[in-house]
Amino acid sequence: MTSPRARGSKAGVEGAEIIVHCAGSSKGDEDKARNLVRAAAAAGARHLVYISVVGADRIPVVSRVDRAMFGYYASKLAAERVVAESGVPWTTLRATQFHDLILMTARQMARLPVIPVPAGFGFQPVDADEVAARLVELALGTPAGLVADMAGPRVYGMAELLRGYLRARRKRRVIVPVRLPGRAAGALRAGANLAPDRAAGGRTWEEFLADRVA
Repeated sequence: MTSPRARGSKAGVEGAEIIVHCAGSSKGDEDKARNLVRAAAAAGARHLVYISVVGADRIPVVSRVDRAMFGYYASKLAAERVVAESGVPWTTLRATQFHDLILMTARQMARLPVIPVPAGFGFQPVDADEVAARLVELALGTPAGLVADMAGPRVYGMAELLRGYLRARRKRRVIVPVRLPGRAAGALRAGANLAPDRAAGGRTWEEFLADRVA
């Protein structure tokens, strides 16, 4: 694997035939991907594998409100397009949110005595190790373009995920549902970030918490 530090040259990827691009942030992903694919093409890489997010193509990020809260989806979609147009043989896998990300969010939210939770949002957390294994399988295979999504075994409401964390930590908090504005939030309420027909992951949120928290 390599990170997008190529800065438009072969530095960081020279001699690499297979590159797995896992870096990501809420903005600038396309610039990082552009630097990487330029270097990959110059180095003669034969396979570029990219990890994206389920819903990248279904969650509209059009307003300031959308971008402030859900700019990550637009950033990942822009990077997908850079990879697809790079001229380097490529594979892109979209996965749902990792357990680790949900855990980090739950820890931050649990610091509050009263926790506002987005109303109507569902999540289908997947285990990072299982996604990593799938990326290895794809990287060692033939470039396949956009492959089938990968999601966790269950869909949970955000409040349900948070309550599971609080139980594991033996904490009590008041949870208040809040309806978020914007088209992106509406898409999440409609399940645009889910892939119930692609529940390929096996490790549940409860099993993850038992290992990491309880």
